[in-house]
Amino acid sequence: MTLDSPHLSAPSGSPGTPRLPVVIIGAGPAGLTLGNILRAASIDCLVLETETRAFIEQRPRAGVIEEWAVRGLDERGLAGPLLARAERHSACEFRFAGRPHRIPYHELTGRHHWVYPQQLLVTDLVREYADVRGGAIEFEVRDVRLHGMDSGKPAVSYTAGDGRRRLVGADFVAGCDGARGVTRTVLPDWAKTSRHDYGVGWLALLAEAPASADCVLFGVHPRGFAGHMPRSPEVTRYYLQCPPGDDPENWPQDRVWAELQERLAATGRPPLTEGPLIEKRVLDLHNHVVEPMAFGRLFLAGDAAHLTAPIAAKGMNLALHDAFLLADALIAYLTEGDIAGLSGYSDACLRRVWDYQEFSQWLSDVYHGASSGDPYRAGTTLARLRRLFDSPTAAGAFAEQYLGETPAG
Repeated sequence: MTLDSPHLSAPSGSPGTPRLPVVIIGAGPAGLTLGNILRAASIDCLVLETETRAFIEQRPRAGVIEEWAVRGLDERGLAGPLLARAERHSACEFRFAGRPHRIPYHELTGRHHWVYPQQLLVTDLVREYADVRGGAIEFEVRDVRLHGMDSGKPAVSYTAGDGRRRLVGADFVAGCDGARGVTRTVLPDWAKTSRHDYGVGWLALLAEAPASADCVLFGVHPRGFAGHMPRSPEVTRYYLQCPPGDDPENWPQDRVWAELQERLAATGRPPLTEGPLIEKRVLDLHNHVVEPMAFGRLFLAGDAAHLTAPIAAKGMNLALHDAFLLADALIAYLTEGDIAGLSGYSDACLRRVWDYQEFSQWLSDVYHGASSGDPYRAGTTLARLRRLFDSPTAAGAFAEQYLGETPAG
C-alpha cells in the first residue's frame, strides 16, 4: 500500500470544495466509535447517515458486548453509561433432552459478557461524538456517491437533508454503512467476497417480558433451535428456528410462546415468563467476508466488510474491533506519517473475522443438528454437547471462543 504525504492535499473538485482528513459513511457502532476516537485526537471528520438520529437511537439490533470490547471503549472514554447501566453475565445454559446444562464461563476464564442493547450504545456514542466532542454529522442524507477512491484525492458527494447537493474532499473514506451500503457498490472487480448460507431461518422476536433466567439460554431441540437473550429488565430477545423465507405472519403470538416453552423446557427450571411481542421478523442466516478490507483510500469496517449471523453474537463486537484498529491506524498516519497501521489493517481485522466466522459455523452445527432430520448429524451434535459438559478442557475452549478472548488480534 502506498500513500502520499500525511499533510492535507489540495481540495478535490472546485477551489471551494471543503476537505477533511476523514469522511465516515454510516452512524452505527463502527462509524461512531471511529468518529469519537478521531475527534479525541483532534482529527476532523464528517459522519454521513441516511437515517434520522431518532431512528438510529431506537433501532434494536445486537445486545451482547464482549469484555475486551468494553475495555477498549473504556480506554477511549466511551464506556461510562455502559458501565453504569449494563448487566454482566457470567454463564450460559444449554437445554437439550429436557435437561439444563450450565457453562460457568467466568469461573473458567475470569471473563464476563456485558448485555447492553445496541441502540443504547449508539445513543451514547452519537451524543458523545456530536454533543460533547463537537463532531460533524449529517442525518437523512441521500444519493451518497464516492469518487476517486484509488487516487490521492478522494471525495464524497451527497444530497443533504435540506435537499442541496454537496461535495466534500477527504484524505480517507471509512465505509461503515453495512452490508447494503453504498461503499460495497464501489469495490473493484478483483475484490473477493466469500459467502456461506446456513440453510435455516430464525424468527427474531422481542418480547415485552422480563428475562426468564439470569443468563442466555440455548435450546437444542428436535423441533428446532430456540434462544433466550436478556436485553433489559423489561425486554427479552428470543429466537426460534424456522424455514428460510418464512412469513412472520405464520407465527401468531400463541404459536410463538408454545414453541418457545417446548424448546426451552428443562427439568427443574420454571416456564418462560410470557408477554406481548413487540418485534417479529425472519432472518435467513448467512455470512460473508470481503477481502481485503482496504481499497486505495477506502477502508471498510463492520458489516460493510463482513456479515456474521447472530448465532454467536459476534457482529457488533467485530465492528468495534475494526473501529479500534482503523482509528489507531488513521491517527498514526495523519499525525506522524506512520503507514504501518493502515498497511496492516485488513490482515489484522480479518484474523479475528475468520476466527469468529469459524466459531459461528461450529456453533450453528450444535444448534441445528438435532432438528436437521439427519440421524448422523443429530448423533454428532449430541457428542459435541456431551463433550462440553464432560470435559473441563472442552468447556474452557468453548468459553474462550464464546467470549472472544482468543489470540485473534
